[in-house]
Amino acid sequence: MFDEKTTTPYAALLLRVSLGVMALAHGAVLKLGTFGLAGTMGWFGSIGYPPVLGAVVAFAEILGGIALILGIRVRLVSLLFLPILVGALVQHAGQGWVFSGKGGGWEFPAFWIAALLVQAGLGAGALALDPRRLPAGRRVAAAA
Repeated sequence: MFDEKTTTPYAALLLRVSLGVMALAHGAVLKLGTFGLAGTMGWFGSIGYPPVLGAVVAFAEILGGIALILGIRVRLVSLLFLPILVGALVQHAGQGWVFSGKGGGWEFPAFWIAALLVQAGLGAGALALDPRRLPAGRRVAAAA
């Protein structure tokens, strides 16, 4: 039988690490590795956003992805990802539902928004490195 006191922290961990890996992959592998920083910035400019926003998003995905994987400031990071995903949702809204279609649809950004809201509600879960979760006597040492 599932006991929410023992399974929920691990469910939150699974969601957190999954979201972190996806964000890291989008920032490091796709935006920097595949398209390059100049290509990413150029694409952002071509769709009407300031080109520098491409760099901001790429590095936010990398740093935010790492923070989620490690379990650092998970609620805050999850909420800070929302404007990025809303921007993606807006860009893909005219392409239909299915993300695998030409131009990508809006299903994936919409689901990612929902998953980030769930993560923000659940918190970090198990195995998080967030120093605020340490016992009071260990907080000072972890913050240093």
